[in-house]
Amino acid sequence: MLLSRAATHYRKIRGIKTLKTLGNRVHMDRLDGSARLMIVSDLDSTMVDHDDLDNLSLLRFNALWEAYYRHDSLLVFSTGRSLTSYKKLRNKKPLLTPDITIMSVGTEIAYGESMVPDTAWTQYLNQKWNRDIVTQETANFPELTPQSEKEQRPHKVSFFVEKAKAWEIINVLPKRLEERGLDVKIIYSSGNALDILPQGAGKGQALAYLLKNFKVDGKVPMNTLVCGDSGNDAELYSVPEVYGVMVSNAQEELLQWYTQNAKNNPNIIHATERCAAGIIQAIGNFCLGPNVSPRDIRDFKKCKVDIFGPSHEVVKYYLFYERWRRAEVEKSEQYMQNLKSVFCPLGIFVDPSGGEQPFHQCIDSMAKLYGDMQGHQFHVWVDRISSAQIGSDIWLVKFHKWELSGIELQCYVTTVLMSLKVELPDGFSWVHVHQTWLDGSRAGDQTVWCF
Repeated sequence: MLLSRAATHYRKIRGIKTLKTLGNRVHMDRLDGSARLMIVSDLDSTMVDHDDLDNLSLLRFNALWEAYYRHDSLLVFSTGRSLTSYKKLRNKKPLLTPDITIMSVGTEIAYGESMVPDTAWTQYLNQKWNRDIVTQETANFPELTPQSEKEQRPHKVSFFVEKAKAWEIINVLPKRLEERGLDVKIIYSSGNALDILPQGAGKGQALAYLLKNFKVDGKVPMNTLVCGDSGNDAELYSVPEVYGVMVSNAQEELLQWYTQNAKNNPNIIHATERCAAGIIQAIGNFCLGPNVSPRDIRDFKKCKVDIFGPSHEVVKYYLFYERWRRAEVEKSEQYMQNLKSVFCPLGIFVDPSGGEQPFHQCIDSMAKLYGDMQGHQFHVWVDRISSAQIGSDIWLVKFHKWELSGIELQCYVTTVLMSLKVELPDGFSWVHVHQTWLDGSRAGDQTVWCF
């Protein structure tokens, strides 16, 4: 009924039939083989720091992931939020697009940007579960205050309750539901949130299910890192053969669970950094791959990286673009000359309105924008970078470029042709850039376009 029973259900989960949905198959086919790294992270107060109004920690993670991991790794968000609440958060915070989204405390799994639901998981959770009976029995506990309607899901009934009262209910309610033929799990987290789920549900069980499907396909990730901050994340750390990080701001309930259950596990750490910064810290601690975000490099000429490619080139350029407009780099003509050496002299930029401009004209326009966003909330990040070598020295790169200016958020679907030039410092020259608006992201009239 409680978290201590998680291990039993990891054994049971082996019996789930692997009924793959279209979304599942598409997601698994994105990578030719096993993911180099799969990060499974909670959102609120783990990936997202609500006290960091500039989202600097999250933006650091975004740059690291897109530059070095997106092409051969998997990003999974595992949140207590419902689909509606999750989408609301995505509209407010600079979150990357995950490969898989686990929602409503592990009761819903969806794949890709289209959020294709996993129907096999839903069918499995129907066992010994009846939502109507749960609501009937919980009505006998006046201490329980129902959460908003958007947080009530087919396999999750959620309440607010004081901590002192919560444990009394946890000790009584499961037995009553068992007498009516149900098998449930109660998870208490964040000091006031109580969720009632099917016994086979939860963040840990959802992850175990995903790993089972990867095993069937022969694509088990080489390493998996789970990240959390509260009680409903505890199950994640019980999944066999994963690395785990509790961010520095983890809540008491999770730290208590760690002390009682995992203190001697060297593969689980309590980070000294908050939220996404703690995730980056864990990547370095467990030697899972590069752990220096491009955002932490102030001068790329003085700090050479061992890994570079089209993805790194894209991330690096848009970091410079942001810093130029925020006046965080020196106003130097040399920077513009360097750009002109990297962008092909005959290259063309096709802007979202369909107009065409030579690269050199765009760079001249950009030079005039130096410091126009100084002192303002202005950030640029890229998402969903993919690249393919389409010739001996030609690469096709696609990504979403996001630009936040105050409260205005714009997204450009961007396609770039790059050529490999050994004489250039990082080896790549931009040959052609084409941008269109992401649906629903069209801004007002613009007279100056910068790719």
